Amino acid sequence: MRLVSWNVNGIRAAMKKDFAQALHDMNTDVICLQETKAQDDQVMTALEGIEGFHVYANSADKKGYSGTAILTRTEPLSIHYDMDQAEHNLEGRVIALEFDTYFLVTVYTPNSGSELKRLDYREQWDADFLTHLKQLEQQKPVVVCGDLNVAHRDIDLARAKPNYNKSAGYMQREIDGLDNLVAAGFIDTFRYQHPDEAKYSWWSYRAGARGNNVGWRIDYFMVSDSIKDRIEDADILTEVMGSDHCPVQLDIKL
Repeated sequence: MRLVSWNVNGIRAAMKKDFAQALHDMNTDVICLQETKAQDDQVMTALEGIEGFHVYANSADKKGYSGTAILTRTEPLSIHYDMDQAEHNLEGRVIALEFDTYFLVTVYTPNSGSELKRLDYREQWDADFLTHLKQLEQQKPVVVCGDLNVAHRDIDLARAKPNYNKSAGYMQREIDGLDNLVAAGFIDTFRYQHPDEAKYSWWSYRAGARGNNVGWRIDYFMVSDSIKDRIEDADILTEVMGSDHCPVQLDIKL
């Protein structure tokens, strides 16, 4: 199985930037999208030219904001949107698909914001999302992917020291949330495969950050420890353009 996750920063904008060709070139069985910035019907309309996939979308109440979608060649056994906590279900941030041997979850984790106004909310989100994943894991192993909006370690961003505990995405409270995910038995597949490689998945649009590779690794594939031996490869597709994020990829036997 080849799985891809990509924060497209607007699916309608992405379709105008050769998304269809990129999808073809990646030759993936499933692609999970974050930040679709569209209502469910708008996602379906935008993807009308894409063939061979079942499409599932979860949009925010607020138009043009947040949103997730999954395109899968194999029809799932069941589809689950959002979490059990009502306060988290207004922004279209979670989709879980059940397949024969595993759950696939995509997530667009809330950003704490430039002034950290949502840091408290983000901390609660992380705790509740972990609970959600562990509940699914009681039934089957879980593959979770998406924009987690946090760099885990110094190696995961180009300028760690000036950003630590000052910038959204590298606050200790956010790092703790990812630490808790790892402590609960979820494997960071890229770091598992590439322990010492510095590679990024997001770059600011400012100051030529992508051209200078001043980036952050904030997009992940995490898997239940019970299936870590099935990982064949994990990569970050830095050459794929069309968003301020690039896709991340997981090849795994499922």
